[in-house]
Amino acid sequence: MIDIKFLEENKEYSIAQLNKRNFDFSKVINDVLKDNTDRKKIISELETLKSDKNKLTKSISELMRNNNKSEAAKVKLEIDKSSKKIISLEESLKNIELKLNEKLISIPNIPNKDIPVGVDEEQNVEIRRYNEKGNVSRETPHWDIATKLGLVDFGIGPKLSGSRFLVYTGKGSKMVRALADILLTHHTNNGYKEMFVPVIVNSEAMYGTGQLPKFGEDAYKLENGQYLIPTSEVPLSNIYANEIVEEKQLPIKLTAFTQCFRKESGSAGRDTKGMIRLHQFNKVELVKFSKPENSMDELELMVNDAESILKLFELPYRVVELCSGDIGFSSVKTYDLEVWFPEQNKYREISSCSNCGDFQAINMKTRFRNSAGKAQYVHTLNGSGVAIDRLFAAILENYFDGEKLALPKVLQPYFNNDKFIK
Repeated sequence: MIDIKFLEENKEYSIAQLNKRNFDFSKVINDVLKDNTDRKKIISELETLKSDKNKLTKSISELMRNNNKSEAAKVKLEIDKSSKKIISLEESLKNIELKLNEKLISIPNIPNKDIPVGVDEEQNVEIRRYNEKGNVSRETPHWDIATKLGLVDFGIGPKLSGSRFLVYTGKGSKMVRALADILLTHHTNNGYKEMFVPVIVNSEAMYGTGQLPKFGEDAYKLENGQYLIPTSEVPLSNIYANEIVEEKQLPIKLTAFTQCFRKESGSAGRDTKGMIRLHQFNKVELVKFSKPENSMDELELMVNDAESILKLFELPYRVVELCSGDIGFSSVKTYDLEVWFPEQNKYREISSCSNCGDFQAINMKTRFRNSAGKAQYVHTLNGSGVAIDRLFAAILENYFDGEKLALPKVLQPYFNNDKFIK
């Protein structure tokens, strides 16, 4: 949620930046600011009424001591009138705060001032490439390779659960387990604390990170109102909800491997084959809590941490900065890592690293106590470190020679030091 005080103090800037998201937010922002003005007027009136009521209440004792019962009776009538007015105003305040909150949670985060302006992913800006010489083209897609080598059964998943589910088998199952271990070990060696979190969360946690209400249609909601996590960003980020951490603890760096669940309602017809877009998928997540002045530097470090995974597997990839029309709802600034897929002859996203500023922290009420002793909102960051199913698919397409799969060096110890899967 955007800080309402920031909107008031930076109205024109906020509207100009938000409008880069390809929507005119002028009316929404003006409505929000009007509601907030009305809210403050009600609060001011309430404070005055309560103060006057307290004075009247105290005066009754004095009047009774002076045996001035008739005047005391008049004062009591005034107090009754004030009480009714206070109740009415408190109800009005509750309603306007509810309306204001509903409007605020529908507004995305304000992109950073230097964001590339664009309509969609075609206007994302390439920052750098790695191992570009490996950008070869091949005809065999990863799902055919996985089937030929007996690593994935694409028939059992739909039989058990429906479309966009799959079952890893034999060495394929072992590879998923190995990839998770390699990724977690690498990130914990880089200072992240490993967590093992629930895959079911309450709605407050989903609102906290901005998955609700915006992405409700993509979420798997359970009958009791809880949700299957779309990413472990949700439980990891909410670990410090409603808490104040000490400044010396920052940055806090967390990582977790979980299965994730998304309906992918907005991607009908896209990537219906293979392992790119699944309803249940595996991912290692990175989350950081940072001091505001350090969060952009922490984002660059997070991107490096995600990149180091792709370097570990010697995969060709590039880093792009997302433009204003493609950046996520909660993000101030985002980099995507895109790995090379030879059969598609293109780069595909395998990690997205974002700085969310204080947007999520305001929702979650996550703060730190600064050196002056004042509670201040942290900045939150999240990134894939990385998407395991997509990493699996990229390894298949980049390391298959038509007959056998050459195992990246880092994977070989998990397969009795074999160099190939045939």
